[in-house]
Amino acid sequence: MTTQTGKKKKLFIGGHWVEARTYQSLKSPYDQSELAEIPVAEKEDVTKAIDAADNARETLRKMPAHERTVILEKIAKGFEERLEFATEILAKEAAKPVSTARGEVQRTIQTYKFAAEEAKRIHGETLPLDAAQGGENRLAYTVREPIGVIAAITPFNFPMNLVAHKVGPAIASGNPVVLKPASQTPLSSLLLAEIAEKAGLPTGALNVVTGRGSVIGDVFVNDDRVKMITFTGSPAVGIALRNKAGLKRVTLELGSNSAVIVDKDVNIDRLIPRCVTGAFAYQGQVCISLQRVYVHEDVYEEYVKKFVEKAKELKLGDPLDPSTDVSALISPDDVKRAESWVNEAVQNGAKLALGGQSSETVFLPTVLTDVGRQEKVSCQEVFAPIVVINKVTSVEEAVGLVNDSSYGLQAGIYTNDVHTALDAADRLHVGGVLINDIPTFRVDHMPYGGVKESGTGREGIKYAIEEMTEMKLVIFNRNN
Repeated sequence: MTTQTGKKKKLFIGGHWVEARTYQSLKSPYDQSELAEIPVAEKEDVTKAIDAADNARETLRKMPAHERTVILEKIAKGFEERLEFATEILAKEAAKPVSTARGEVQRTIQTYKFAAEEAKRIHGETLPLDAAQGGENRLAYTVREPIGVIAAITPFNFPMNLVAHKVGPAIASGNPVVLKPASQTPLSSLLLAEIAEKAGLPTGALNVVTGRGSVIGDVFVNDDRVKMITFTGSPAVGIALRNKAGLKRVTLELGSNSAVIVDKDVNIDRLIPRCVTGAFAYQGQVCISLQRVYVHEDVYEEYVKKFVEKAKELKLGDPLDPSTDVSALISPDDVKRAESWVNEAVQNGAKLALGGQSSETVFLPTVLTDVGRQEKVSCQEVFAPIVVINKVTSVEEAVGLVNDSSYGLQAGIYTNDVHTALDAADRLHVGGVLINDIPTFRVDHMPYGGVKESGTGREGIKYAIEEMTEMKLVIFNRNN
């Protein structure tokens, strides 16, 4: 096994650490100190990574499920052994508060364990062909086979666990991967490469290329050996990839402006802490962050008052401080964008109940009320610690407002009426409905994905494996 030391990092291609021609500085989002020098892959580097993955394809395809299981279990163990080191990487490169970062590493371990389990459960079914005339005395069954080289493009906000949601099921199902991590958070993926190599993953089964998404993505879509692209990121980039991908299989996990509905009959005190967490965890930079809240008019004033009081308790600061709740946004440009969106909403009549300003790289937790549905903070994905709380006269009205969006990832509803809950679950046009919980809930084996501009396909290990395999039908004619 080889490891990387020092600030100057390398690409991981075909089981080797490879220098690039050019490098770029990786800086801490919190204090702008230099963390590392990151290689900028060129087209030739990406092509070599695809070469290595393609060369590993048959090896992985023929590898027994129990061997893939052992490798994934060893990857999980590798993260367990380096939990605190991995936590520190996340806190530094993503400005993720250290307690939240540790939780992500723990989820990453669990995700690889789920993948290890699912590697043993990939199977097809038998079909009764004699249900149709002419199908007598024929044995039919299906099998699921690996699709081939998978290109994975991952975002900055969960740079370990969302990588695990692509790499884990790919390995489980016998597919080699070329991984392109987000430019701001490559260190966690390079750590994965070290751990996977030590775990015995075959040479070329995992390759990590860092650099410009436009360069790397173009190679992915234009190389016929790449059979699938799995992408998590912005709708604009994801849609562009899909439009260029031709017949490649494409899974897209895109944006959202997730909402929760609060009915008049609920205990406000019980749900406020949960809602504040959903809105401001990791500075709101979560695809299913609670961005919109629609509260019944009977409890609206109480909800806003208690929400603001709870939000004021959040501690801002250094992500390495265990007491920090909210730290820096991922870039200074995002701080400027968040501030401009809030100012625009206020100028158009929204009321600022909390925050609205920044302190250097940290944008303060912000609560807006009476926000028009066309304001950017409401209809676009804010990806900042900003939440909109609006008054409604009924759950029916709230459902209509939740659905009045180009996104549809997850939504929640708090109510004590089972009929209201089930009606909302039926009418909400989203990928997942959470009853008596915030839309920010996710565990790593559940089906996860959205509708409309929130994407196509599903993640969650079992469901990702279905996307990463092809069904083959076998029919044995016993009439001869």
